[in-house]
Amino acid sequence: MVLRLGVIGAGLKAADYAKGWAAMPDVEIVATAEVSDVSRKRFADTCESVGAPRPAEYDSAEAMLAAMQGQMDAVYVSTPHVFHGANALAVVEAGFDLLLEKPMVTTVEEALALVEAEKRTGRTVVIAFQGGLSPLVHDTKNRARRGDFGDLVSVNASIWEGWAKNYAGQWKQNPAISGGGFMFDTGAHMMNTVCVLADAEFERLSAYANNRGLAVDLATAVAARLSNGALVTFNAAGDGPPGCASAITFLYTKAIVRIDAWGAWREVTINGVAEGREENEIRDTPMQTFQAVRDGRMENPSTVANGLRFARLWDAIKASVAGDGTPIAIEVS
Repeated sequence: MVLRLGVIGAGLKAADYAKGWAAMPDVEIVATAEVSDVSRKRFADTCESVGAPRPAEYDSAEAMLAAMQGQMDAVYVSTPHVFHGANALAVVEAGFDLLLEKPMVTTVEEALALVEAEKRTGRTVVIAFQGGLSPLVHDTKNRARRGDFGDLVSVNASIWEGWAKNYAGQWKQNPAISGGGFMFDTGAHMMNTVCVLADAEFERLSAYANNRGLAVDLATAVAARLSNGALVTFNAAGDGPPGCASAITFLYTKAIVRIDAWGAWREVTINGVAEGREENEIRDTPMQTFQAVRDGRMENPSTVANGLRFARLWDAIKASVAGDGTPIAIEVS
């Protein structure tokens, strides 16, 4: 069955995904909602370049959701971060399934609203973290739950990028619509993959950040404790040289697991015996996983519930940074 997909927010990220998604035989991008004429045209041109029809174009999400009733099955949302919460609620309330770009929302309050809406409407909601949708991450979580690695002792996660220069003057460095800086943008991949694989709630943390002259954070360091007793450190540096990379090390009583924030590669050593390095494609995987979840072929690996865990973590980091490293206890109701 062909998935009829609408897109809210047809910026560079959506256009990059469209290179693969529009070429899939079981996906038809039928509509876009985007305030920028330039972005709408670029997105439609991208679809056309891979042999797909140009989607219907709308200048607002509300107009698209109303006009496409009965002609669309699901929506991918890829707007600036602070609009995710409202866009997500509008999509599910309009009766469509949702693939929501990371980070899910910007606050715990918005996360709780989406949890309630998903439960009430029965719509499928998948959060488009490449790590959360990576088969390597799924397998790592399953093996950890089976006890293959032993008990989790600690996690060391780092990520870096030449983000300060890459996005100079763009919305990602405007706190009014970004919801945060490097830690909440590229660093969100790192935090989310740790949330998924640690498989426990964050209990307490202390955090520091340095804006390095910008209006948003560029460097962030966090020390945290999980409810299972494991310890976690995060280190994010967004004022680095050209490029972008991440490494997350999970130290268990029987194993060492290294993986990147996007689930693109993994290295596992169990009782001193190293397995071969594994790699995974990460551009088309989010759509393939979304379809499998909608069709009932796969349990949702990137849930609103995990998005709520992430939101609690991010709210606590912001509170600790505002208090210059003040320890924050994270309440989970």
